[in-house]
Amino acid sequence: MASHITIFLIWGWALGRISETLQSEGFGHEDAAIVSQPKYTASLPVLEFPKPLVGLVRRKRDWVVPPINFPENDRGPFPKNMVHIRSNYDKEVKIQYSITGPGADQPPVGLFTVDKNSGLLYVTQRLDRERQDRYVLLAHAVAVGAGTAEEPMEIIVKVIDMNDNKPVFTQDPFTGTVPEASLPGSEVMQVTATDADEPGSANSDVRYTIINQEPELPSRNMFVMNPVTGGIRVNAAGLDREKIPKYTLEIQAADMEGNGLTCFGKSIITVTDSNDIAPQFEKSLNTVSVPENKVNALVVKMPVNDGDEPHSSNWATKYRIVDGDPGGMFTVSTGPSRLEGIITTAKPLDFEKDNRYTLLVTVENEVPFATPLPTSTATVQVNVEDRNDVPVFDPVEKVVSVSEHLSVDSDLVLYTAIDPDIMAHKLMYRMDRDPAKWLDINSVTGMIKTKHPLDRESPFVKDGKYRVIILAIEDEIPATGTGTILIELEDVNDNAPTIDDTPLKLCNQDPRLVRLAVKDRDGPGFAEPFSVELLEGSNMYCTAQMYEKGTVVELTFKAMREQRNFYINLRVTDAGGLNQDHVIHVTMNEDSCMTWGDFCVRS
Repeated sequence: MASHITIFLIWGWALGRISETLQSEGFGHEDAAIVSQPKYTASLPVLEFPKPLVGLVRRKRDWVVPPINFPENDRGPFPKNMVHIRSNYDKEVKIQYSITGPGADQPPVGLFTVDKNSGLLYVTQRLDRERQDRYVLLAHAVAVGAGTAEEPMEIIVKVIDMNDNKPVFTQDPFTGTVPEASLPGSEVMQVTATDADEPGSANSDVRYTIINQEPELPSRNMFVMNPVTGGIRVNAAGLDREKIPKYTLEIQAADMEGNGLTCFGKSIITVTDSNDIAPQFEKSLNTVSVPENKVNALVVKMPVNDGDEPHSSNWATKYRIVDGDPGGMFTVSTGPSRLEGIITTAKPLDFEKDNRYTLLVTVENEVPFATPLPTSTATVQVNVEDRNDVPVFDPVEKVVSVSEHLSVDSDLVLYTAIDPDIMAHKLMYRMDRDPAKWLDINSVTGMIKTKHPLDRESPFVKDGKYRVIILAIEDEIPATGTGTILIELEDVNDNAPTIDDTPLKLCNQDPRLVRLAVKDRDGPGFAEPFSVELLEGSNMYCTAQMYEKGTVVELTFKAMREQRNFYINLRVTDAGGLNQDHVIHVTMNEDSCMTWGDFCVRS
């Protein structure tokens, strides 16, 4: 058909009242490109396409048909007319109309139909925006007999959301926790709901509300909910796990900004333990007796109570002695049950020095209190029990310096002990260790005397010191104290130097030299350096001098023509002037011999 077909899209609702309602709610075309058309009822909007171009040249499709808005879930009756498709040449020639596309001749087939003669477009069943929110159809107008047609015109049917879906909580129930004693404003949890209606519209705009709280203690509004986000937070003070361990909130979600469709759910909030209960001693005063002179002795066990969650750090306890023990005589620890303080002695108690202690003990939990709480304290009255103390020498080790030439039966030292008990006992003294048997002690007075000569060079003396052990024994009750006397023996030059005077055998042709080590049992000042001299004509056989810083005698023998036997007389003197003479037998061999070191020996 040479002329261009103009298609008019006209609202054609069956009931005028429904049409007016939809118009008032905005369901219809936009104002663009809508003009009055004298042929039709003025109340119906007419959409007129631009005039066709001259000849067969097709015009550009730069004009878009506004969408047809149709509400979802319309109740019908069906089929229900939607629009009127008309050609402006339908008075001149017979026009037949058809539609194609999804919803027409493609799945879902038959959702939309058109009266081929009148051009009325119908919908045959309810539309569901959540299933499909728009349909794109192609409208066709064909001149009967001529077989010509204008190019298809695109028609968009937009399904309008009608708030047919209520919100749905994403879970039910919601569960969360909150520490007891939490302050108002503390975040607890967040609930969420979804709405299948059109996103961003009022139909899917959800608001949240708490509609009930169980139990309603200590306040009926312990929690508050953010209506937009669904966040739940603490609204009032007083959460106490030991009284109310769990709250159940009935919650509501409503669309249309809280004024539309609603759903209901639950939020279960568990109150978790906080350290809001201070441990308490079962007894505030404990009176005990402890024997003196014992370390790690049990003093007292102090049980406590704590209402926090058992076996948690909020429940477990620790203890401190805060007063009454400046000397650190006691220690306190937590018992195996973790609800018991155990005090033991850290040092031996001494009845004679202090027979009573008053200890102040505090108890706390392993973790700090959640809120300021008073600390429980207990007093422990410790009475020290008197025990028979062993005698004590003063000092425990006594040092005495004497000459090793102290005469026999001389008083060495008075060494006595004391009985620390208030009722002192009579003491007796006894020698316990005197390895050289040099000393004797008066059993009553404790006076120690010499009974044999002392000798600094004795094998019982170590580094010039002789150690003696003395006992003090109570005569009534078996108790023994021990003391030590360390005798420093002052050295006397009572030992002359000595050399090895073993007979020498030398080669008469090559006697070489001989070295003899000098020894002296005395200490420094009375020993090296030594000096040596030859006596009684011994210098005709050899010469003598000191070697190695005065600790070795060096003899240099003269060669001889014949075998000889003779004696060398030596005098060796120590640094203190004490000397000793030595005679050495020398044999000069002329037989075949060999030298070994400084000596000549027979082969």
